[in-house]
Amino acid sequence: MLRRPLTKIDIKVDEIEDLNAAIQERKNQKPGMTNRDPLGAPVLPPPSQSVFSFFDGVGNAELAATAGSDFTAKLWDAQTGTELQTFEHKHIVRSVDFSSINKEWLLTGSNEKVIKIYDVTAPTEPVKIFNGHTGAVKKAIFMDSKRICTASDDKTIKIFDIDSGNCISTIDFPSPPNSIEISRDGQASLLITHGKKVEIYDSNTLNKLQSIETPCEMNTATFHPTAREFVCGGLDLRIYKYNFETGVELESYKGHFGPIHCMSYSPDGEVYASGSEDGTLRLWQNTVGSTYGLWEMVNV
Repeated sequence: MLRRPLTKIDIKVDEIEDLNAAIQERKNQKPGMTNRDPLGAPVLPPPSQSVFSFFDGVGNAELAATAGSDFTAKLWDAQTGTELQTFEHKHIVRSVDFSSINKEWLLTGSNEKVIKIYDVTAPTEPVKIFNGHTGAVKKAIFMDSKRICTASDDKTIKIFDIDSGNCISTIDFPSPPNSIEISRDGQASLLITHGKKVEIYDSNTLNKLQSIETPCEMNTATFHPTAREFVCGGLDLRIYKYNFETGVELESYKGHFGPIHCMSYSPDGEVYASGSEDGTLRLWQNTVGSTYGLWEMVNV
């Protein structure tokens, strides 16, 4: 069977030891949802071209959104796989994100070099448009109810005020940032990968809290829910875990046979997933050897 690279993963866990859904996407292939019983998961019909981003929606994964090279973002019923809405763009759409506050808002970033917010109940025109980047927008996320954060090929990360539409902060980098994530611990720290560095910023002051030199260029990084540690992966096929405060490498593992493009922690912090150019999704225990889900600790 032909395997396609995985470029985005999101995990939802309804209860401890119940890995309910892992959303994955593949270049030039339709996105899909899997759970412990793959026969029970819907597969979404593909856009006409590559899917760059796939994000599970608000609530209990009721909605999903895709960003594709067919110049559209699409909204789906995540339970049935039915297409609900199409949001037309003028260029390739690279990123989608749902607001956890205003559950009718969908954020998109694209090669148009602009960021847009759509009302999913009225998709004809965006309700907000943000300008300021001079390169393609590869990632756009809601930070809170008032701000969004964007990463661009113009070697900057920008923070925009949602109400005014103005850019209120810019961080410059020597190379384009590859990924951004905001912590879920209440501190709203920004986790950023660029080149061979993983850096953490205070999202309110933009003070740099940590800068870690890594063995290779990192494509992705994800916080543990407590934000005390994070894992990252990139071009050398390995996964690395670091302590946030000290910057010390805690562990590293190899399992993939291609560069790692995406990673995500489960909300309970017990498992993280990685997706790779090799077309596989792998699940890793945060505490190796513990009994969790399908892993059982056997005393010999």
